[in-house]
Amino acid sequence: MGDVNPDFIQTSDERPSPGLSVQDQDIPVINISSPLTNQVIRDIKEACQKWGFFQIIGHGVPPEKRHKVELTARQFFALPPEEKNKVCRNECNPLGYYDSEHTKNVRDWKQIFDFTVLDPTKVPASHLIQDEDIIELRNQWPLYPSHFRAACEEYTQEMVTLSFMLLELIALSLGLSSDRLSGYFKDHASFVRINYYPSCPFPHLALGVGRHKDSGALTVLAQDDVGGLEVKRKTDGEWIPVKPIPDAYIINVGDVIQVWSNDRYESVEHRVKVNPEKERLSIPFFFNPSHYVMVKPLDELFDKQENAKYKGYNYGKFYTRRRLSDFKKLSAENVQIHHFRIRE
Repeated sequence: MGDVNPDFIQTSDERPSPGLSVQDQDIPVINISSPLTNQVIRDIKEACQKWGFFQIIGHGVPPEKRHKVELTARQFFALPPEEKNKVCRNECNPLGYYDSEHTKNVRDWKQIFDFTVLDPTKVPASHLIQDEDIIELRNQWPLYPSHFRAACEEYTQEMVTLSFMLLELIALSLGLSSDRLSGYFKDHASFVRINYYPSCPFPHLALGVGRHKDSGALTVLAQDDVGGLEVKRKTDGEWIPVKPIPDAYIINVGDVIQVWSNDRYESVEHRVKVNPEKERLSIPFFFNPSHYVMVKPLDELFDKQENAKYKGYNYGKFYTRRRLSDFKKLSAENVQIHHFRIRE
């Protein structure tokens, strides 16, 4: 395999098949310019049930705010490594720049920059149940580009507003009151990740991000026009590419909503293929509950005929344990919501 770093090489069953993506179906596209209509709520319900993913247009986010972040992010990732590493994250502070992210114990072909919405953000000091200490995560910003921080913070407020609106729509689609879920996000542990995927000379061996599910409540993703995101179709397990739509956002429900909904909605696997010729940029916003929230099926969504399918778990502890695999390979699978499933 020549000079290929073995850390990037996927196992044979995980490797993508260049040019063989299924193109016969797209994830739903929903116009939410009139968000509280019955049709929009029905469309979201159907998309969450069938796909766990959908794209939105008519969302009201000014495109220039997103474009500012994209421009300054590209300037940041173009800096020499020694400049980017001045804000490199570590196990004590998982915020900032990093180029050795792992998914399923295989290194991703990407560089990232992470920052939280609330600064500081409070999370458990460790995943250990007996450890009750809370720490504060603080963002670290590069000196250059000088307007990077301002562009990111301005954009993030748009993502918060949009996410709360989507949360209301999802609650309504589940037959709940519109504000039923909002209280879980009082001190939310949400964060933004800017993904930079360089062109890759061995796209048949590596992935930008290996297959995974998102551990939070909602993900709101902006992607450029290169494409690469693929969703695992629930009906047959085929990988379906998500076609870029200018200024649209890709929405997927995460593990938290799967548990709250008692499996009515499912957090679906997805991955990112690399491009041999073009670099790619994407900006996911991970909308996460407060660290002290106990995640469990909502009382309204199960009864004597349908038992709760999950034991409750503390979101902050779950989040902290999931972070362990970001910096090193683990000897066993990292924590997943199926570990909390109640066996019948």
